Amino acid sequence: MSGIESYNVLFLCTGNSARSILAEAYLNSLQGKPFKAYSAGSHPAGAVNPHALEVLRTANIPVEGLRSKAWDEFAVPGAPQMQFVFTVCDNAAGEVCPIWPGQPMTAHWPFQDPAAFKGSDVETRAVFLDVFRQIRTRIDIFTNLPLRSLDKLALQKRIDEIGRDPAKAS
Repeated sequence: MSGIESYNVLFLCTGNSARSILAEAYLNSLQGKPFKAYSAGSHPAGAVNPHALEVLRTANIPVEGLRSKAWDEFAVPGAPQMQFVFTVCDNAAGEVCPIWPGQPMTAHWPFQDPAAFKGSDVETRAVFLDVFRQIRTRIDIFTNLPLRSLDKLALQKRIDEIGRDPAKAS
């Protein structure tokens, strides 16, 4: 991955309303890191989940410009070329994804779907906060990898480990 000054990262989920949005917003909020994050869904919900927006606002992370969108936007000519593509839900991981220009590195980082949780507002907020904490942990580990010094095979192993067991990857 040497020679790249900035890395584009795409987070994929089915609805692109919660997990992938949380990941996009959090990664983009990190100052001094050479990453630009995007998110998309195979079947976008059309709106960002209000609880996801609440979690981000509580964490003082900007929410302007966040929207639920189809992953096709990133597979067309002129779209940003991705260096990394992470699926954050089991549905998107099992779907046939578009062919991403440039052959980005891919990994599956599964998280519980907080948007599917049924419970009180307090319980729902707690689930969203827990998922957001897990997302932050994985992204923090990822952004601290020595990308410029790892060969492609070693890097693939590390990003796969982050999805399986973040404690082993750090």
